Amino acid sequence: MDALYRALYHAEQYLETLDREPVGPTADLATMRSQLLKPLNDAPLPAADVIDELVADSQGGIMGSTGGRFFAWVIGGAVPAALAADWLTSAWDQNAGIYAAGPAAAVAEEAAGAWLKDLLGLPADAGFALVTGCQMAHVTCLAAARDAMGGTGVRVLCADTTHGTVHRALRLLGMQKSSVIAGTLTASALSAELNREPDRAAIVVLQAGELNTGAYDDFEELIPVAKAVNAWVHVDGAFGLWAAASPRFRHLLKGVGQADSWATDGHKWLNVPYDCGYAFVKDRNAHRAAMSRHESYLIHDDDARDQVDWNPEFSRRARGFPTYAALRQLGRAGIADLVERCCDFARQLVLGIGKLPQAEVLCEPIINQGLLRFGDSDDFTDQIIRRIVDSGEAFFGGVSWRGRRAMRVSVCNWRTTQADVDRVIAAFARILK
Repeated sequence: MDALYRALYHAEQYLETLDREPVGPTADLATMRSQLLKPLNDAPLPAADVIDELVADSQGGIMGSTGGRFFAWVIGGAVPAALAADWLTSAWDQNAGIYAAGPAAAVAEEAAGAWLKDLLGLPADAGFALVTGCQMAHVTCLAAARDAMGGTGVRVLCADTTHGTVHRALRLLGMQKSSVIAGTLTASALSAELNREPDRAAIVVLQAGELNTGAYDDFEELIPVAKAVNAWVHVDGAFGLWAAASPRFRHLLKGVGQADSWATDGHKWLNVPYDCGYAFVKDRNAHRAAMSRHESYLIHDDDARDQVDWNPEFSRRARGFPTYAALRQLGRAGIADLVERCCDFARQLVLGIGKLPQAEVLCEPIINQGLLRFGDSDDFTDQIIRRIVDSGEAFFGGVSWRGRRAMRVSVCNWRTTQADVDRVIAAFARILK
C-alpha cells in the first residue's frame, strides 16, 4: 500500500501548489524524452519507488489545466468528490460492461443518466451512454442515426463551423458529409439543401455552443425544418448543452429537446476527470440496436441495465462513479452556479483585456467562449499569446477565425476565481505596456 500513500502525497502537493506554479509546461520535448524514455528495467522495482520516480521524471511536463488560470481550450478541472470517486474507480477496478460484472457501477451509471437527462432538459425515456468523450458520443448517436435512417448512404448536412469530432465520427462510421452550409445555419439554407434530394434520408447536425464563439443554432426554427422531411437531428453540445442547467442561459437551448440525439462532455463543464462523455438518443430502440451485442459466455440480466447494450465499448472503466459523485456534490444549484460563474468570468476576461492598448475584442462571450486579437497583425497576436504563456501567469491558445489570428478565451473550471481573472488581466496589461 506504500505506492498509494506516495500517490496521495504527490497528488496533494500538486493540487496545493497549482496557484503558485506556472500554468504551462516548463520542460521541452528533449527534456521530457531524456527523463522518461529509458531502457526497461530487467528486475522488478518497489511500487512506491516507481511512483516517486514517475513524479520526478514528469517534472516540468504537467500542464496546469486543472487550475483556475487555464483558458486555452474547453477543459474543466475535477471537483473534489469526482476526483475522489475516480480514485475509488481505479481501486475497485470494475469492468463496467455488464451489470453482473459490477452491480454498483451499473446502477450508479443508471442514476447518473437519469439525473443528466433531467438537468439537460432531455426526454426522460431517451437512451443514454457514458463514453470516453464527446468524440465517442457522436459515434454512438450517429451510429444509431445511420442504422435507423438507412445506412451509410444517408445524407449528412452541417454548417462549416461544425466541430472536427463530428467529421471524424462520420469517417469512423463509413459516412461522409453530403452538404456543408457556409456561415450561420438558417431555415432557408437548410430547407434548400434538404430539398435538393427530397427522397433521400438525411441527418442534420446542429450546434449548442460553437467552438470559438459559443454560438447556438436556432433549434426552434431549424428542427421543424428538418422534421418536415423526416430528417434525424443530432446536436453537438460538447459544452454548450450545460447551459440548460442555468436559469440565466437555458433560453439558448429553447426547442433542443425536439432533436433526436445529443452529445456532450462530463470532463468539460461538469468538471469530472478526463475520459467522460455522454450520448443521448431519443429512440431507445434505435440506440440499443446500433450498440448491443450479447455473448453466451456473459451473464446478461433482463431486469438490470447492461451498459454494453448502449455504448461502443465491451470492457470499460466505471466512469459512472465520478459523474455520480460530481452531480451529488454540486446539486442543481451548484451546477447552475458553476456554469454562470464561468460565463461571467469569460466576459470579464474578454472585456477587461479588450480595454487594454493594442487589444481588440473580436467576439464577446455568449456563454464561456470569447475571442481577442492584438495589434494589427497575425504575428503580433501570436507573439502576445506566446508571451503570456511563457510568463506562466495563464495559458491561452490561438485560432484562425474568419481569416485572422485570434486568441481564444475559454473558461470552464470550477477553480477559477475573481482573483485569477484580475491576476490575468494585470499580466496582459504588463505585457502590452
